[in-house]
Amino acid sequence: MKPGIHPPYRPVVFRDRAADFAFLTRSTADSDKTIEWEDGNTYPVIDVEISSASHPFYTGTARVLDTAGRVERFERRYGKREAR
Repeated sequence: MKPGIHPPYRPVVFRDRAADFAFLTRSTADSDKTIEWEDGNTYPVIDVEISSASHPFYTGTARVLDTAGRVERFERRYGKREAR
């Protein structure tokens, strides 16, 4: 690797404010905000909109769409497409 062209890779806290969930990991992302973590050290914190704690797929609240019903309704409304 070329020296001096890569951003620093350091510990960063990602925080999902909607779910009140945070985790410490390593990243090159930068932030002006800091937070004191459970180990007593201060780390940069990055607020995210959604994480595994609030995403419907991971929380089990995802809805399954009935795509077959939608196709049938479309065909009823506009007719089936004929083969060429």
